[in-house]
Formats: sequence, structure tokens, C-alpha cells
Amino acid sequence: MPSTYPAELVALEGPDAIAFAQSQFSSNLASLADGCWQFSAWLDAQGRVRALFHLIRLDGQRLQLLLRGGQAQALADELQRYVFRAKVRVGALPVQQLATTPAAPRYAVVEQDGGLVLGCGTHGLKLTAQGDDHWRLPQLRAGWPWLAPGTAGELLPAWLDLAALDATSLDKGCYPGQEIVARMHYRGGSKRHLHRVRLSCLLTPGDTLEVDGQAAIRLLDVVAVESAAEALAVVPDEAQARLASGIAVMHAGKPVHVQTQDR
Repeated sequence: MPSTYPAELVALEGPDAIAFAQSQFSSNLASLADGCWQFSAWLDAQGRVRALFHLIRLDGQRLQLLLRGGQAQALADELQRYVFRAKVRVGALPVQQLATTPAAPRYAVVEQDGGLVLGCGTHGLKLTAQGDDHWRLPQLRAGWPWLAPGTAGELLPAWLDLAALDATSLDKGCYPGQEIVARMHYRGGSKRHLHRVRLSCLLTPGDTLEVDGQAAIRLLDVVAVESAAEALAVVPDEAQARLASGIAVMHAGKPVHVQTQDR
């Protein structure tokens, strides 16, 4: 069965590929060696996440972005607008599938049977022609968010806990949204956080749940588990406190039991 989430990939190639990525993306490529990957994001000027991805460094002139949500062609077209005189080619690669492989060292990238495998610790994630969904639950439980449809450009890095994934840098210099990232880190003030939740029924990634009649909880990835489901969700702190008191949560006019779980 094909993976629910296909492998959408963007390639950056050329003498300025590393410098261009360092100036645009939120992670620090100075610590990224050839044959490794790191979490990263592309933010807008207001600090919101336009794209979230595994940033793969093949060598000093070749990078690939494995998107965690969104479409590669759309991202490549947007990035191309910022190339200017940089010697870098930006393009979408053919869509592949994501398949689960045995445990592989986290952040390692190896070639296996003609395809790349990204080490994720408890498992590997292979880019191939035939995929599966077995990787989704361990990544959800590890707190690795996936941008659900309709969430690009809406969420701040702090809401997705990207600092815990080293996907945002405070000391590498300027990049789009960097001032917002630094301000929220040093001054605090984030009133929404990423939580792993258990749902009484299977819902759709991107769904919004109501608390006290107000849209509050935004679901990201959702995976069926036995007769229920687990999800990563962006939850306002006030709503989180209400959940602890047993308040009813609604979706499309129907009650849903939501229980937060430790990650």
C-alpha cells in the first residue's frame, strides 16, 4: 500500500547551494556534514512556517529537502524568486514514496538499493517507489510534526516545538523570521504548544476542534491506533488547562474525547 504521505522533494544544486540555504532556512548548516540530514524550516517575514522539511546534505554543492507537508513544485517556485545572482539551481524532483526500514542512526543518510535512506533512530525512512505508513506512529510519538493541509504560513516555530528538534538557530545570523524566533525564545510569550493527544475517533489532519465553543485545537498528523487515534496537535495553553478539567471538545457538532499524553 502506498504511503499516505508521498515523498515530495526539492533539490538545490550549485556552488552557492549551501550559502543560499544558510541564508534562507532556519537551521544552521554549519553543523551539517556531507551524508547527514537535519530538521529545518523556511519561515516568512512574520516568523510563520511556510515549509518544514528534512534538510539533506549530499555534498558541498547538493542539498535535498524532503518536505513534511506541502508540494515540492510550489516550494521550488517560491524559493526560485529569492535566488537572484546566487549560483544555485532549485527544482522539484519526481515524487517518490516513503518506506520504513530497520533502525538506522539518527541524522545519517545512506544510499540503499539505489534510493536514499534517512536514519531516524528507531527506524529508517527510505525514498523509494513502494511505500508504507509504519514510520508515521513512531515519528508522531517522537514529536516530529507534519504540516497538515491548510497550515502552511499559519504556525509559529515555537508552536511546533522546532527548537527541540534543532530546526531553528539563534546564533547563525539573519534568515527570514529570525527576529521573531529570537524574540519568542528570549522573551517567552508563546501561548500555544505542541502536544501528543489521544482521540476517541479517527479524524483528519488539519481538522480544528472546539473548546468552549471556540476553535482551539489544530490537528497535524493523525494515526489510527486500535479503535481510537493518536495525533500531534497545536493546543493553546488555556485549552490545555480546560482539557485537564474534563471539558467537552467538539468536532463538526459532535463530542470528541481528547486526552493529552507525554511525549
